[in-house]
Amino acid sequence: MLSFVLRRIVSTIPVAATVALVVFFMLRLAPGDPAAVIAGDGASIEQVERVRVALGLDKPLPQQFVQWAGQVVRGDLGVSIFTKKPVTELIWQRVGPTLSLTLMTMLISGVVGVVFGLVAAARAGSWLDHLLILIAVVGFSVPVFVVGYALVFVFAIKLGWLPVQGYSPLSAGLGPFLSHIIMPSITLSLIYISLISRITRTSVLDILAQDYILTAYAKGFGDTQVFTGHVLRNAAVPITTIIGIGVALLIGGVVVTESVFNIPGMGRLVVDAIGRRDYPVIQGVTLVFAGVYVFINFVVDLCCGLFDPRIRI
Repeated sequence: MLSFVLRRIVSTIPVAATVALVVFFMLRLAPGDPAAVIAGDGASIEQVERVRVALGLDKPLPQQFVQWAGQVVRGDLGVSIFTKKPVTELIWQRVGPTLSLTLMTMLISGVVGVVFGLVAAARAGSWLDHLLILIAVVGFSVPVFVVGYALVFVFAIKLGWLPVQGYSPLSAGLGPFLSHIIMPSITLSLIYISLISRITRTSVLDILAQDYILTAYAKGFGDTQVFTGHVLRNAAVPITTIIGIGVALLIGGVVVTESVFNIPGMGRLVVDAIGRRDYPVIQGVTLVFAGVYVFINFVVDLCCGLFDPRIRI
């Protein structure tokens, strides 16, 4: 297992380097002059040049990348052009709401999605199976913002059970925290519940058709022993993999959901930065999101190695 972990760490290094290259060149090779955009329409040539020098855009691209990469390694993501605050400080101020929304979403998605998938597989071909499949298809097809506005209309405006928007930290109390986070989390989790439940159902049905499952039943094992000892363990690899892949979709969903529910998280931060052309903030948040995705995939690889020793070879 130690050798497997070390190999995965080594393989992550070029991926992280590639991500850093893409994030760096994404803004610098985009159409238009960032210095001219930041300086404004009425800026003179001298003012644009001063902005370019301040951002280091007057230097050759390789030199810019080396300087930027060195700052990133030291934890310096630059300074916001408009707020004049370090980007790391701005991200740290917004990471709480985004982390709460992400963890709550993955918790709801994982539990409900796996349960739906197991129930559908155990009752394959029944009306319950068809109903769960229908719910999964609908949940995967409806856009996130449509679900969000529908929940706001029903539970916040019509019934008045939940606040329309905003965020309350856990330090303010469990009740206010849950009342503000539950509706955005459900909005964001519907698509992942659909994805996880369908993969779980397919994986479980495939495993139930294997010969060793029939052998287990022939030995007198009950349904509980077969599911916990054989089915779930072998189905854990594809389920864990699809949860990891869902993180990529989750990043985009967080941006939309935080905008719908006015949550002051990293999604709102990058949306505001795009509107103001705050390039250091856009670059910093994008790098953080990409780094989190690389780390999640690394963790998924380790979990798959634990569930299936054959993967470690």
